[in-house]
Amino acid sequence: KSLSFKKEHFFSRFHQRSAVLTMGKKPVDPSLAGKKPINTAKDVKANKPAMRRNPSHIVNKMKRTEMYGKYLQQKNALRKEEKLKREKKAHELGEEVVKRAPRTLDNTRELEPTMVSAEDPEVMADEADDEFAPYFSESEKPKILITTRPFPSQNLFYFIADLQKMVPSLHFYPRKKFTIKDICKFATNRDFTHLIILSEKSKQCNGMTISHLRKHEDTTMAGPTAFFKVSNVITAKNIPHHGSQTSHIPELNLHGFGTRLGHRVGRMLGSIFPHDAQFQGRQVVSFHNQRDYIFVRQHRYVFDEKNEKQKNKMIESKDAGPPVNTRLQELGPRFSLKLRWLQEGTFDTKHGEYEWIHKRKEMDTTRRKFHL
Repeated sequence: KSLSFKKEHFFSRFHQRSAVLTMGKKPVDPSLAGKKPINTAKDVKANKPAMRRNPSHIVNKMKRTEMYGKYLQQKNALRKEEKLKREKKAHELGEEVVKRAPRTLDNTRELEPTMVSAEDPEVMADEADDEFAPYFSESEKPKILITTRPFPSQNLFYFIADLQKMVPSLHFYPRKKFTIKDICKFATNRDFTHLIILSEKSKQCNGMTISHLRKHEDTTMAGPTAFFKVSNVITAKNIPHHGSQTSHIPELNLHGFGTRLGHRVGRMLGSIFPHDAQFQGRQVVSFHNQRDYIFVRQHRYVFDEKNEKQKNKMIESKDAGPPVNTRLQELGPRFSLKLRWLQEGTFDTKHGEYEWIHKRKEMDTTRRKFHL
């Protein structure tokens, strides 16, 4: 009896609840029987305005990544739409479609007040009488001593071997336990013009100190000394399809040094090489400055005669181009430099005066400000 009473009680409550739930519903039209309702959620999302805010404020990493992908898609779609509108308007007005140059850090950089041109008469007069003028006028040939930090690793010697092939008159001496001031005196007494000291961390070269040892006639003072942070070192044997250097003196290409400081640093790097290049070797050493990073590369330019197919194509198109193809072959090594400080005189961290020192918090206030 108790079980039957419980069953009756349960079913009565169930029917009461189902009746309450179905009271508010409208009766289904017989024509829609068996058909699924249409989901209009997609149409609502499609009518939403474009998301213009960068979702970097979202804390959840997975959600932020997902929303950022959608943000980029919508941003690209808007950009294409605006481009089509501009082209359509230009065609209607009968005007030429002008392609907009992409905005980069280089063409939107902040104007540096010390920017000068290479043909500035004041700059030319200063450079004709600076510390590096004898090397550029070929009245003196550089002679460089290179050494390392105490107890260097084996990897550093592979880098030095490549530098010796790239820079003529580069002589290696082991560091042992001598101080840098003692090495400067030793090098000056043996008629060396430059001193290069390589430092490393975790068996990777991370620093290069270059000191000019010849005294200037006017100031009777040697220098300057510069310290560069070294990164992305790749020796010649690790460069795919690399060539091998010859004993010819390479040509020198200094590019991208636009400020007063940049001109000084560029001339300091250029003074390491002799300026009577042997063009039959077809070797070029490049110091390319971009966004204050100096990319160092060595190439050989190669001339290949065009094959019959390319020659026939030239005859058909009546193109009076050269009968040869030109290409570059990298020789190595490959590395990047970034200037940290420039000091007057030879190496002296205690009493030396700094011409320029990189202070990150004060100088790197914006990504569009460059110093070289």
